Amino acid sequence: MRKFIPIVAALAMAVPAHAGHHEKAVDSRIETAMQSALANARRDKDRARDSFRNPAETLGFFKVKPGMTVVDYMPSSGWYTRVLVPYLGSEGRYIGLNPAITPATPKRLADYLGGLREKFPAKAAEWKLTGAKIEAYNADQLTDAMNGTVDRVLIFREMHNLHRFGLMHAELSRLHALLNDDGMLGIVQHRARPWADGTYANGHKGYMRQKDVIGLIEAHGFELVATSEVNANARDSADHKDGVWELPPVMRSKREELRPIGESDRMTLLFRKRT
Repeated sequence: MRKFIPIVAALAMAVPAHAGHHEKAVDSRIETAMQSALANARRDKDRARDSFRNPAETLGFFKVKPGMTVVDYMPSSGWYTRVLVPYLGSEGRYIGLNPAITPATPKRLADYLGGLREKFPAKAAEWKLTGAKIEAYNADQLTDAMNGTVDRVLIFREMHNLHRFGLMHAELSRLHALLNDDGMLGIVQHRARPWADGTYANGHKGYMRQKDVIGLIEAHGFELVATSEVNANARDSADHKDGVWELPPVMRSKREELRPIGESDRMTLLFRKRT
């Protein structure tokens, strides 16, 4: 298990070395907000994965702060929702966003996505989270008025789905429009080895090469700001026959010898919107 690194360490670049009492007070509030969010009783079943997902360090690297407007792209079961909503606080705005569901959407993808605006708010209400305002949309429900209003877009382990289902261009273009001029995009993605064959690293196994992800994001109007190894796992060979789903938590092939590896090796990337 990784040693916990306070979120303020990941935000240190934003605080001058001569920071005074005001900056230290801001840091303290950020740290307190994160510790409170992670300790929330609604996360009791989530906490076992903290050592693999490193939420405090990851959100710190993405420079996410209380009061921001944040898009959680394809939030799935809401693991990060239950961190972000209390962390962003009452002045924050949490937006769960899925791709549009159209007649051309593959059935298994449509089943996975569901109708986010119809189903997700009711599910989130059952968690009784206190904090940011929660909104949820499928992409076709967005309005032009939302463009330029978002501080951060976060995509956790979904780049392979955008790639393999042919959604990347439309969705990254849409996310680019949502961000304000200072907005940033944070990516966590299962990482293939640099030498992995393209037919393995094309997303169908869950893994992608880091250089490919960077190139695809930059081609859609973003520039790379920084990379982090906070979610790296050197034990993962990233070459499993049935892909990332052979590892925990899915363990699709039920190969118990893979369990000690833990969850996948992951790249963590931060981009800035180019205007």
